[in-house]
Amino acid sequence: MPLPLQSVPNVSEGRDEHVLAELRAAMSGPARLLDVHVDADHHRSVYTLVGFGEELVTTLLAGVRQAVELVDLRRHEGAHPRVGAMDVLPIVPIRPGDEDRARATAFGLADRLAEFELPVFFYGRLTEDGHEPAFFRRGGPAELQRRVDAGEVAPDRGPAQLHPTAGAVILGVRRPLIAFNVNLRSDDLEVAREIARIVRERDGGFPGVRALGLELPRAGFIQVSMNVTDWEAAALHEIVAAIVEAADRRGVEVAGSELVGLMPAGAAAEAAGSALRIEGFDARHVLELRLLDE
Repeated sequence: MPLPLQSVPNVSEGRDEHVLAELRAAMSGPARLLDVHVDADHHRSVYTLVGFGEELVTTLLAGVRQAVELVDLRRHEGAHPRVGAMDVLPIVPIRPGDEDRARATAFGLADRLAEFELPVFFYGRLTEDGHEPAFFRRGGPAELQRRVDAGEVAPDRGPAQLHPTAGAVILGVRRPLIAFNVNLRSDDLEVAREIARIVRERDGGFPGVRALGLELPRAGFIQVSMNVTDWEAAALHEIVAAIVEAADRRGVEVAGSELVGLMPAGAAAEAAGSALRIEGFDARHVLELRLLDE
C-alpha cells in the first residue's frame, strides 16, 4: 500500500490567535492536516501534514504565503531559535524506500518558493554535508545574513538577501523524528542546560538526540527541549529516565513531558512494552502496524 509523504512545517508564531487561525486554514487542504502544536513560550507552531505529490506542495506553498504575509521577525521574541517566518520545512518519507520521492518533492517545492523572494537553505538528506537546522539558526537572522555576505554559507535557492520580515526557509528531507520536551519546576535555566548536555549526542549522551535548555517564563518552567532523530537507537523512555535522574540529583521536580506533533508508532510501542514489562515487545506486536506491512 503506497503511503503519503509527511511534512512538519515549523512557523515562528505561537501567540496571535488570528495569525494561527489563518495558518491553520491555509494548511488544511488539499493535503491532510493531522495535528497542530502551538507553544506561546517558544513562539512557534508546528503543523503535521500528509499528502501525495502536488497536493502536499500546494498546501505547503499556501502555508508559506500566509507566514510571509502575517509573521514579522523584526517583532518576534521567543525561546526557540529561528531564522524564518516559515522557519523549518521538512519533507519526511514514512518508509525508507520513499526517500527518493521525498527528495523529488522537496526539490520541486524549493523551485516554487522563488515567488516569495526567500533564500532557501537545504539540510539533512538534501545535502552532501548533512547540515541540520541548528547550523543555520545559530545567531539568528542577522548572523545568518552576515555569514551569507562573508561567503561562509550560500542559499541553495533564492536570493542572497534574507527577506526583511520573513527571513529564510530551511528546507530538508529527514527520517521521522520525535520532538519531545520535558518541563522542570525551576527558574534556573542553567539546570536545564546542564541536563540537555547530559542527554544530547554531541556531548556524549544518547545517539541521535539533540537537546537545548530553554526558559518558559509564561509557563513558569524551564525545559529540556529535544529532537530524537533515531528513536530505534535511543529509546524515549530511557531518555526520560535519565532526565528524571539528573533532575532529582539537582533537587528539581519534573513537571511533565510534552510531545510536539506526532510520533512513530514503533517508538510508542517500545515505550509501552517497557512500561508493561513485556519482554521483546515492539512494533511487530501491534495489530494495525502488522496490517500496514501486508
